[in-house]
Amino acid sequence: MKSGVKQVYSPARVAARVANLGRAISRDYAGRTVDVVIVLENAFIFAADLVRRIGQPVICHFVRTEMRDIKLGGYDRREVFFSHPPNLRGRDVLVVGAVLHSGVTQEFLVRRLLENRPRSLRIAVLLDKPRERKVDLKPDYIGFSAASNHYVGYGLPGARGVYRNLPCVGVLRGSRRRAGAKAGKRARQARRGGQAR
Repeated sequence: MKSGVKQVYSPARVAARVANLGRAISRDYAGRTVDVVIVLENAFIFAADLVRRIGQPVICHFVRTEMRDIKLGGYDRREVFFSHPPNLRGRDVLVVGAVLHSGVTQEFLVRRLLENRPRSLRIAVLLDKPRERKVDLKPDYIGFSAASNHYVGYGLPGARGVYRNLPCVGVLRGSRRRAGAKAGKRARQARRGGQAR
């Protein structure tokens, strides 16, 4: 274990959970080909292990998200863009992501994929954070229901992209204290700003 990272889900626990998900997906897609849409970059390790656990034929597709600031009607807006989505008309689609936070980005991707009229579409995520959800989106396959922490390892990056290669999922030591300190600082600044007005 790298210093500074506290293990939350061990490599053995992650592997066992991924194997269980693979079996469930294999049963649900019995006799069918699964078109797996992998959301880069964070899901690449989870997806690689998961597809090897699926006992049905699999076709892999890859999409990448990008946030852009655009002007619309004289106002600045932040929009989500994806690399060109595959044509999946009449196919059985499984979207694989690493973490489901607010769900806003994933919901936008799902809407775009549904425009192609697939036969079915389901979602698999390694970590689900339902408390952070801002849209009505629920994954069909969940590795772990997780607390609202910033997780690293198993494809998930820390600062400057480090820790993706850890075989476990963990949190940075002291991250809660740092988050609490930042929140306290913002609250103090807001109070000072209010008094100034």
